[in-house]
Amino acid sequence: MEEYFSTFASSEAQSCCRGASPSGKRTSYIALGSNMGDRIAMIEEACKHMDERGIKVKRTSSLWETKPMYVADQDRFVNGACEVETDLEPLALLDALQDIEKSMGRQKVIDKGPRNIDLDILLYEDEEVDHERLKIPHVGIPEREFVLRPLAELIPHKPINPKRPWKLIQDYLNQLEPAGEPLSTLTPICTSVEPLNALKATRKTQLMAILNITPDSFSDGGMHTPDSLRDTILAYVRGGATIFDIGGQSTAPGTLEVSGEEELNRILPAIELIRSLPETRDVAISVDTYRASVAEAAVQAGADIINDVSAGVMDPDMLPTMARLGKTVCLMHMRGTPSTMSKLNDYPQGLIWTIAEELLERVAAAEAAGVRRWRIILDPGLGFAKVGEQNLQLLRRFDELRNWPGLEGLPWLMGSSRKSFIGKVTGVPKPMDRVFGTAATVAAAVQAGADIVRVHDVIEMGQVVKMADAIWRY
Repeated sequence: MEEYFSTFASSEAQSCCRGASPSGKRTSYIALGSNMGDRIAMIEEACKHMDERGIKVKRTSSLWETKPMYVADQDRFVNGACEVETDLEPLALLDALQDIEKSMGRQKVIDKGPRNIDLDILLYEDEEVDHERLKIPHVGIPEREFVLRPLAELIPHKPINPKRPWKLIQDYLNQLEPAGEPLSTLTPICTSVEPLNALKATRKTQLMAILNITPDSFSDGGMHTPDSLRDTILAYVRGGATIFDIGGQSTAPGTLEVSGEEELNRILPAIELIRSLPETRDVAISVDTYRASVAEAAVQAGADIINDVSAGVMDPDMLPTMARLGKTVCLMHMRGTPSTMSKLNDYPQGLIWTIAEELLERVAAAEAAGVRRWRIILDPGLGFAKVGEQNLQLLRRFDELRNWPGLEGLPWLMGSSRKSFIGKVTGVPKPMDRVFGTAATVAAAVQAGADIVRVHDVIEMGQVVKMADAIWRY
């Protein structure tokens, strides 16, 4: 098959494509769809196959869960789109995509019916193709929200038809009539935890339990001994924790940096313990680290999420490692390092504007490294390069940040638990005593749209989240 695609140069392909450049790399946009089996895994496998065949996946949209459009009696679809770079001409590209579908067991029972994987060419440069096997631009783009939304994330200001350059993809999306329940993005966590639905009004907030396996964390350092850890984990599960965030290196200002080996010695036993308990079979594990080597070892031990406070800045190997491992990642807004961040809190262009623009840069860097957009969670970084009133402003205007152009549809993690700005407002000096102040910030985060709240006081905050969900996510 590889020999076939390397030598393909049929006159049929040449004649139906204007301006083809056989030796140059071309940009195309591919629709991704599945409504059978593990839908997200199917789409990720298809992207992997494309990469292996030299159809380089450069960027991806979010994944959108949608109702079936033409044949109603079938399961919901997961749809997305990707930007690829290829040296294949359109018909050769179509052959390659259809061969990927075949290799993945695609069986087309009825037209527009159930399928485990569906790959369609939407656009190919600015070319038009009118062939019995292939029409480009894809004829269904203007009428299909499940195609327009992913494309609008990738190329909102590109026209569908080069003969009508004044009408852009975003224009077509804006003109669609509302069709019932709004679409929502899906962000996978692990097989045992439901994907995040960042735009679904009735979604439940995920409770992330902090397990700092360090002697020097600002709030709970040294509390979790090997003997007590099992009881703590079980109590957190009963309190509603669905994700455990395990850290072996404190990021509090002024703390000493430990070696990667020491960090692993702290966190790996905790990961192994959680994975060994039947009571935790339905929870996800997040590793809180800015080291690529630690992240990789943690994933091999059973971690599902890589939570990097530096969003890949502190270790240049982190983003490529994230991409290779294929796990969901959390990119947090921070400036400098934990030891310098407190002095880097000047935002002359405005707090929300600057956080949004700097997070957009980190998202772009992650995507350039190969991290799929549907695998990205964001964290605005309360307390990291933000002091006092800035944290309150961030909570007040969090909804504005969530809806920032280019960040829409991504899920958010909020970590306010026991932080110093709470102590300053409430007059409570000891972090462990800031339960009530933390509760107010957790409720505010849920109301403003957080998908995950990261907390120390799991049992108490579990009750807060349940109540906040009942009020705002009914």
